[in-house]
Amino acid sequence: MDTEPTSTPTRSVKSSVGPSNVSSYLDPLYWDKRFSSEEHYEWLKDYSHFRHLIQLYIKPISPTSVLELGCGNSQLGEELHRDGITGLTCIDLSAVAVDNMQKRLLSKGIKDIQVLVADMLDLPFEKESFDVVIEKGTMDVVFVDSGDPWNPRPETVKKAMAMLQGVHRVLKPDGVFVSISFGQPHFRRPLFEAPEFSWSIEWKTFGDGFHYFFYILKKGRRMTDSKPCMEKSDRPSISLYQEELEDENYMFRTNVEEL
Repeated sequence: MDTEPTSTPTRSVKSSVGPSNVSSYLDPLYWDKRFSSEEHYEWLKDYSHFRHLIQLYIKPISPTSVLELGCGNSQLGEELHRDGITGLTCIDLSAVAVDNMQKRLLSKGIKDIQVLVADMLDLPFEKESFDVVIEKGTMDVVFVDSGDPWNPRPETVKKAMAMLQGVHRVLKPDGVFVSISFGQPHFRRPLFEAPEFSWSIEWKTFGDGFHYFFYILKKGRRMTDSKPCMEKSDRPSISLYQEELEDENYMFRTNVEEL
């Protein structure tokens, strides 16, 4: 059954029903169709919930170059711009999303945010191009059909590593990668701490009930004696508020029913 809006071209805050199968999130045609009828949706809460964390790591200084991965129809780029952060480039795999974003920004008089069609698994930028790379929920798409989160499928790991390798490559020395995610540290650290990466890793949480994770990876700051974290930790317990259970975000989490 088609669960996307058909008569109304806007879905301003959140949609109450997602696709019937989470594997749809990996289908570019699904996103093209969705972005054709949905004006705005924020995964993992809106900017106001983590603005205080952004301001700790992304300063409104000039010149600054910031790359947002998987912008979709989020207002994150606009919010960063409103806070004085310049040099923004937003990318998405969907040409529909990019076209809509370009029109939306122009309608608001914002002409200095570049929006491009690009694949986060094969970034078309030169080495050391950006001071900051940020993504919100985009990396989580890779994991929607990963299987056991403790032992994800090899093809899932390959995609995640391609994304991280690209991010590491385009970051300038001392650049910062901000990843805002559902993925808990015991699932993300084995990837972030691969020996080929030189970044340090820390994280903070935000949100009520279910905590969302705000990862900060600083290139060139890794301790020389640090070792990849490959051990399994105890499975955490979580509580979910009714509002979150009704949100499409609940479908997007990584095997939350097994926690």
